[in-house]
Order: sequence, then structure tokens, then C-alpha cells
Amino acid sequence: MDTARPATTDQASTGVGGLDDILAGGFARDRVYLLEGSPGTGKTTAAMSFLREGARRGERALYITLSETEEELRDTARSHGWDLDGVEVFELVPPESLLDEQQQQSLLYSSDLELGETTRMIFEAVERIRPSRVVIDSLSEIRLLAQSSLRYRRQVLALKHYFARRGATVLLLDDLTTDTLDKTVHSVAHGVVRLEELAPEYGAERRRVRVVKYRGRKFRGGYHDFTIKTGGLEVYPRLISSEHKTRFSRDPLPSGVVGLDELLGGGIERGSSCLILGPAGTGKSLVTLHFALAAIHRGERAALFIFDEELGLLFNRARSLGIDLQPLVETEQLLVQQVDAAELSPGEFTARVRHCVDTSGIKTVVVDSLNGYQAAMPEEQFLVLHIHELLQYLNRQGASTFLTVAQHGLVGDMKAPVDVTYLADTVLLLRYFEAVGQVRRAMSVIKKRSGQHEKTIREYEIGAEGLVVGPPLVEFQGVLRGVPNFVGHGTGLMGEPSA
Repeated sequence: MDTARPATTDQASTGVGGLDDILAGGFARDRVYLLEGSPGTGKTTAAMSFLREGARRGERALYITLSETEEELRDTARSHGWDLDGVEVFELVPPESLLDEQQQQSLLYSSDLELGETTRMIFEAVERIRPSRVVIDSLSEIRLLAQSSLRYRRQVLALKHYFARRGATVLLLDDLTTDTLDKTVHSVAHGVVRLEELAPEYGAERRRVRVVKYRGRKFRGGYHDFTIKTGGLEVYPRLISSEHKTRFSRDPLPSGVVGLDELLGGGIERGSSCLILGPAGTGKSLVTLHFALAAIHRGERAALFIFDEELGLLFNRARSLGIDLQPLVETEQLLVQQVDAAELSPGEFTARVRHCVDTSGIKTVVVDSLNGYQAAMPEEQFLVLHIHELLQYLNRQGASTFLTVAQHGLVGDMKAPVDVTYLADTVLLLRYFEAVGQVRRAMSVIKKRSGQHEKTIREYEIGAEGLVVGPPLVEFQGVLRGVPNFVGHGTGLMGEPSA
């Protein structure tokens, strides 16, 4: 045995940061692991990342391929901008006699002999290279050669014990093309990682990873979104808000709009969330913009995640209201990201928000709107859970979050596509009403968990100066019913003579 191996740690990193996080550091060394998934889920890319990480650390790495040619593997690596320097590729081809049509039916090369020949060639390659990391791609070929569950299990056990004596960390790939119900390797492997691909009715495919089993290790359970990009896999570990706690002062943060701050009792508390409800056109996005601008004026940074509106239109519309966002973006005081709900998974969106808060120190986050966020969800019933974890995480980081929800309809009995009012700390309700022959707008605070707020209804206008909120109005009926009815005589309304 070659004893001149580089010094190694107890963990064998997978080369994918998010996957290491899910596995609590990576793979325990000198064990056999199973990476399974249907064709196209990214097994080969993940396996090459695992071997390249070992080569980068000075370890010997061996890729044994039974299903792809060496040239195909190197083409896959080049598509990610990789070379396979330091990774030995062993292409296991069938004996020449098996390719001879006259001998294919001969008893000389039965499945028993072919399986033994395959195993012998694998062992010879390992003895020659003496690797610390090994990938065998794929088990489907060995399962077909074994022809029975008993022989297949014995063969996998033989491989496991052989590699245990050689001190190698082994990753077995299985494309699940033969028998998806066969759990033989599950019971033998030290850990099992499954990659899945989902095809929504509209939009790009979604991929997710789950650790099915890991002996003696507490891992991050459940499903985690991931994507395959140029450069390898990007895994987005499921957010667990209880793992992220910080200390901060819960000061009230004003919007800079006098009437709105009075309505909110001084502003929105730091480290809290505010939900802005209303039909289309009531100015929900404009309200969030004022809070973002107020944060920038305090010397902080803000982030806008826009699901529904094209950025060029947003910038032009804000400029017509006296708000020029372009200089703020250029000086990186304001981060604006367009989010395509059809292309982005919820896990990737959460990762973007976390990056803004953790890396860029942003403490004001706007999500406009939850209607678009809902469209990004593969299954609607889990939307509230995603939002709950994201809001809890942002609150514990001392970030103020502003969410908008466009309700169905313009007047009458309006409903939101998703009810998250119980999750938000503050709920601001925007409505249309008719008075003195005009369609006007009114706002009210229907919930605020901390601090006092007005129980009044205030009219507001949107003009060249942005948002202007007037004094409280008392001659209203039916606001909570969704149809505000002004029963006064026009006195006290904005632009009308007062009493």
C-alpha cells in the first residue's frame, strides 16, 4: 500500500457549498455513499465537483465510468469551464469478444464471467492509482450484470468492504433506470443523497435534493432547491429561521411621509414586517419606495425584489413622482432585482434575500409582490411556510420587511390570493372610495403588534411630490366591508374646503 498520502481531515467536502451545509460539512471519509437520481438531475456534475475538490486538496481522485465514454465526461467538464487535471478517468469498456457478434451468444462470456471481469478491472484500476476519492458511474450496469437481487447485494457488499480496506471515500451513482424499488444499496451505503427534477406545467424545470440517510450524523433534512449552472451545482439549503439570531434595537423607523408616520404611530419598528394590502393602482409599491428612501437617507441600504413590474417602467414611473432611483442604484445604496417567477425557485429567491442581508448588510427589504412569489411556488400550500421562515429570519436579523399583496378586484368584496395577514406585524390597508363625484384613495392601519397606531382613516393622494397623506377623516362607513362610503359633505377631504 502507498502510505505517502496527503494529510486529510475527517470531512470530504463535496465541492458544492450548499450541499456541504446540508451534510453538516461533507462526507465522512473512508465510507461508501449513494448518489441517486433520474437521468438529467445532475449526478455526473455533482460527482465531478466531488473529485475536483479532492484534487484541489492534493488527494488522488478516480472516476470509473461504465456508462459514458471518457470523451463525453471531458465534454461535460468543459461545458462548466472545468479541466479534469488531477482526476483520473478510467473508462471501463466491455471485453473485445463481447463486441463480436459471433460470440455474443457464446457461454464463454456469460453474465457471471462478465460481472467478474468488470469487478476485476475496477479493482485493478484502484490498485494502480490508489485514490482517496472514487466515483463509480453507474450502478445500473452492475445491477444488470448481476441479474438477481442477491448477487447484486453481494457485489455491492464486496465493493464496500474492498474500499474500506483501501481507505477511500466512494460515491456510487445510480440513475434509477432499472429498478426504482430496489433499496439494496440504501441499506449498504453509509449515506444516501437523492436528486430530483420536477416539471411544472409552466416555466423552467425545478430541481431539489434530499438526504435520505446518513448514519451517525445529524443533517439538514427535507427538500432543498438547487440549480445546474455553468460552473456546477448551486444548492440552496432550506432556511431555518431559528438558527439565525442577532441583537438589535427595535427603534421605530419613519417613512418620511408625515401623515403616514402619524397613522403608524411613528413608523414601522425595526426588525418587523409590514404587509400592504390593496387593489391594483392604490399605490402599494409607492408606499414601499418611501420606506426604502427613508432608510437610504438614514445612511442605510435597501433592496427591492420586483416580481410584477418591468424595471424600466418602475424607474420611469418613480421619476414622474419625483423619485429618481437611478443614482441610488449606481451608488449601490439601493439594490433592485427583477425576479422572474417562472424561472426562479423559492429556494433560490430566499438565497438571494439572505445574500443581501448577510453579505451586503441591507436592513430594509421590499418584496413586490407576494402574488408573484406565489407564482414561483411549485405547490401553493407551502407558500405560507416559506414566507413564515423568511420573515422570521429577516426579523431576527434586524431587517424591516415590506410585502405587498394585490387583492382581486377594485371595489367591493375583495380577496387576497394568499392570506398572510397573521404573519405580518403590521397590516396597512389601501382602498378606493367615492366622494364629491370623484374616485379617491384612503388608507388605514388594521393591525400593529407593537406600539400605538391611529384607528382613523386618512385620505391620500399620489402626485408629482410622491405620496401625500391628509388628516384623519371621520365621515366614513363600510371601510372594513371593502366599500368605503363617504357620508360627509366634502369638508375635510384633500383639495376641498374645510368646515
